[in-house]
Amino acid sequence: MYESKYPDVDTAVMVQVKSIGDLGAYVSLLEYNNAEGMIPLTELSRRRIRSLNSLIKVGRVEPVMVVSVEADKGYVNLSKRRVAEEDVIACEHRFNKSKLVHSILRHDLYVRFGWPLYRKYGHAIELCAQAFKLIVSDPDSVIDSLSREVKEIGPNGKEVTKLVPAISEEVKDGLVKNIRRRMTPHPLKIRADIEMKCFEFDGVLHIKGAMRKAEAASNKDCPVKISVVAPPLYALTTQTLDKEQGYQSLVKQLQLARKKYDVTTGNFSEGGT
Repeated sequence: MYESKYPDVDTAVMVQVKSIGDLGAYVSLLEYNNAEGMIPLTELSRRRIRSLNSLIKVGRVEPVMVVSVEADKGYVNLSKRRVAEEDVIACEHRFNKSKLVHSILRHDLYVRFGWPLYRKYGHAIELCAQAFKLIVSDPDSVIDSLSREVKEIGPNGKEVTKLVPAISEEVKDGLVKNIRRRMTPHPLKIRADIEMKCFEFDGVLHIKGAMRKAEAASNKDCPVKISVVAPPLYALTTQTLDKEQGYQSLVKQLQLARKKYDVTTGNFSEGGT
């Protein structure tokens, strides 16, 4: 997922446990092309190890700390006991963001587009995810500003370096389409349950009036629909891209229904969303 082949020392990285031996646990570094690393038994826990299976299991994915790296030999020594709680949270957050970026890019596209994007906007964690969001609305402002170096043989027979656009127009169109498909937020469905009872002769009409009042006051961004679950239980539902806006919209409709219903006899109660 990253340009460098191995992580830096004192960096928290996400790994998957592949096997457990006499010397320690052997893992794959998920963010570094599944490079192999090892967690010595002495680095599994600060406490005395009573049960190895309670500390680490084959197949488990978890964050660990990089203790040392010998790039020439391909050795990466790791530690589980040195990872602080804040390191765990930051590593998981970074890993999830990087997975989103990685699901869109592949190796060749990383070289042509990903690394120039990282160099301009920062690491894939937050800034590149923000750049992807900007590409959704204004792709030219991001992509057209990126370039990469290519080496060519000049007229005098010597190698020269040229700056060229990071990607071709054809690749750009496909990339933008893919980014928009993956980055466009999906609407959330929010529901509130209400209970209405009326024992008057025209009680059904009063209940219908309260329901219509609530539905009529909704807007196109958060349209509210009321449906019968099983009398006296009714459900108010809405779909929206903004969770807080949807919640507030339902609260408003509940208040309107209550206001309409308060002029009649009966009971009105709200359920959770």
